[in-house]
Amino acid sequence: MANTGVKAKRCVSIAGATGYIGGRLVPRLLEDGFIVRCLVRSPGKLAERPWISHPDVEVCRVEMSDCTALSKALKGSDSAFYLVHSMESAGAAYAKQDELLARRFATAAKVAAVQRIIYLGGLGETGPNLSEHLTSRREVETALGSSGVPVTVLRAAMIIGSGSASFEILRYLVERLPVMITPRWVSTLCQPIAVRDVIGYLSGVLTKPETAGQVFDIGGPDVLRYREILRITAEELRLPRRWICPVPLLTPRLSSYWIHLITPIGHSMAKPLAEGLKNPVVCRENRIQEFLPQPLLGVREAIRAAFTTVAENRVATNWSMAGPIPGDPDWAGGSVFRDARELIVDAPASAVFRAVCRVGGGHGWYAADWLWKLRGLLDRLVGGPGLRRGRRDPESVGYGEALDFWRVVGFERNRRLALRAEMKLPGEALLEFCIEDQGGGRSLLRQTALFRPRGVFGLLYWYAVVPLHGIVFSGMLGGIRAEALRLAGGTSQPRALPVDMGTN
Repeated sequence: MANTGVKAKRCVSIAGATGYIGGRLVPRLLEDGFIVRCLVRSPGKLAERPWISHPDVEVCRVEMSDCTALSKALKGSDSAFYLVHSMESAGAAYAKQDELLARRFATAAKVAAVQRIIYLGGLGETGPNLSEHLTSRREVETALGSSGVPVTVLRAAMIIGSGSASFEILRYLVERLPVMITPRWVSTLCQPIAVRDVIGYLSGVLTKPETAGQVFDIGGPDVLRYREILRITAEELRLPRRWICPVPLLTPRLSSYWIHLITPIGHSMAKPLAEGLKNPVVCRENRIQEFLPQPLLGVREAIRAAFTTVAENRVATNWSMAGPIPGDPDWAGGSVFRDARELIVDAPASAVFRAVCRVGGGHGWYAADWLWKLRGLLDRLVGGPGLRRGRRDPESVGYGEALDFWRVVGFERNRRLALRAEMKLPGEALLEFCIEDQGGGRSLLRQTALFRPRGVFGLLYWYAVVPLHGIVFSGMLGGIRAEALRLAGGTSQPRALPVDMGTN
């Protein structure tokens, strides 16, 4: 057979393609000419990604705990990226869960004849004083190598990029606290790296077979103390000088509660991150530049690039997008309360859907924003996410994304958006918007709130908030109508009161 000179494309699998790093790595690998197989628990999370329709993208639905299914999904892959983390979903047991999943992945990779595993771990000196979080990262490295498949490990410290957990902590601490009473960790040395450079290294090692089986420290050109990084962040935000007062009494646990209250990061994630801040995270070697020389952004440039991306609404992935999506409960039967309202909107379904998708974040909730803010504050005080998670993009949403203290659990373009409550509640709550095209440029918008109480406190909660529904839900529906008319280019008429379909 004649040699056509066309080189076959290599297939690369990514476990964790719905996460912060994985979602940014996929388009880079596609640009580099790879076939990319996304191993995900919830394929719906990828439905709105701009690259999902690319001919070289494959999506495999698989549970990371199912070794047999994993080996089938990995079959035919040249290499596999392991970007899975259980810190947000597994709570205090995340370290044990992470090690277990890594061992199963390693076994599956061996069975599937994968030639190499690539893992993004964490910087930090080994030893008894290493935090639980960084110790867990080391244990995952060992587990991934347990089956004999060569592992390439890239160890990074703070990753600075729009939407990263580290960036959100920096941003909110600096924006909200002109005076910071901080633990002693603000004097700890750190070598941050821009997310752009992390993606460059991850994609680059695929072209360097000699990096297989090796461990590399990766970091940017600057080694700074955390207080200096906070100062630079304030300068890039054009804010007055922030006064930082370290005190020895603030333990990592107390620091995590402080991070939870001030920033969008929840306590389950803030605690291991805060504990890790006591450890200096500085590269001990720079061998990666011998294999993959590339210009690196300094801390100031990385922070400036992140703020620019946020300002231009180009945030590709967000830290809150990772993690499992709970199954939608069966709302039929039982003690389920329902608040349903509907109205006719003189706008096409596409405009109504766009208006619905703008809820939350900087847009607010169309009515009684002060009540939403109060509910968010109370939620934050009792350990919930509150409103600070905001949203990744001010206009578009997708399955699995966070909208303040809600999570998108249903998404049908121009037809349906369903939000499941993640605030602290004595029960389960769902807020659903359904749109029906009535023809002639008119649409029926139906808004339904469902609540399944948990015990007597759930019943008391529902009856306590029912009097506010007329303000919150009726106002929201009318606000969506007005916004849909604006988006459709129509003129806003005096608002007709929504039809209350009943509250029970």
